[in-house]
Amino acid sequence: METGANMFYRENGQFKTSYRADQQIFPIAQDRWAVLALIAFAFVGVPLLVDEYMLRAILIPFLILALAALGVNILVGYCGQISLGSGAFMAVGAYAAYNTFVRIEGMPLIVALLSGGFFATLVGMFFGIPSLRVKGLYLAVATLAAQFFCDWAFLRISWFTNNTASGSVSVSNLQVFGWQIDTPLHKYLFCLGFLVLFGLLAKNLVRSAIGREWMAIRDMDVAAAVIGIRPMYAKLSAFAVSSFIIGVAGGLWSFVHLGSWEPAAFSVDRSFQLLFMVIIGGLGSIMGSFFGAAFIVVLPIFLNQFLPWTGALVGLQISTAAVSHAEFMVFGGLIVWFLIVEPHGLARLWSVAKQKLRLWPFPH
Repeated sequence: METGANMFYRENGQFKTSYRADQQIFPIAQDRWAVLALIAFAFVGVPLLVDEYMLRAILIPFLILALAALGVNILVGYCGQISLGSGAFMAVGAYAAYNTFVRIEGMPLIVALLSGGFFATLVGMFFGIPSLRVKGLYLAVATLAAQFFCDWAFLRISWFTNNTASGSVSVSNLQVFGWQIDTPLHKYLFCLGFLVLFGLLAKNLVRSAIGREWMAIRDMDVAAAVIGIRPMYAKLSAFAVSSFIIGVAGGLWSFVHLGSWEPAAFSVDRSFQLLFMVIIGGLGSIMGSFFGAAFIVVLPIFLNQFLPWTGALVGLQISTAAVSHAEFMVFGGLIVWFLIVEPHGLARLWSVAKQKLRLWPFPH
């Protein structure tokens, strides 16, 4: 007699009769149905269940940061090129989209966001050139230069901010094909559409020939060059794809989430935050980008509620400053812990759980 999970998560009897079927993203039918159900729930169930605060404070930031983490993961996780310039590429995406949107009359929103991604791609490829010569820590420093340069440029060159005195810019009246994007719900659905589309594209990309080239470069670049993979092409294409996704995420972050912003919104802190997401979620895993983003968006909110409550139990008054310090400590501790215990992040824990479910109720 079979019981419990094994009745649901069983793959015997699922035969593949063509190469095409064998190369599906989700070869096991249960996974396929679960993912489709999850996407349907995100589009239909979530809007019915959650309130505006939840959408504005948790879900919209989660969707946009998950998209940015997806871009970072392609570069850092799949191609092994450590980058600390992701905040800069987000800023380029945001300001390029802003200038395209404001300066060209009647510019559609989606085209403006994609043009932000395009300009971020150019900047990303330019700052990716050092990767052809250096790697590891040296490359991280070279991409950090991109971060500082972009911070300086958007702060000092007033053309980018449309010559506003304060340096702060804002957009209003966002619409797509006459559909006004003004309520948190509409913003959520708009971002969700982008995330689902880019998630599917990224998943297919890393399974394609170019994705295998990235992974070969990551695992051993000398051997990859010997078997005929061009390091220049592989590295620059990873920088290009990654920067494009991060640029689009930057455009969404500024247009949809913030509404009005200044260069400080894309400081070096943002770059580190995205890198931490990828490390905690799992390097070289599309699923890991989502886990990492969810973790980093929810944790501060959880600590803000949990610490004062625990303090009250023992009669301690915990200030907001103490909570923000605790946040840094918890993040630092978690990253060290993950790197020691499970270097492949939350995504690895998830796949181990799935493996165990396949054998359940037998121990292993």
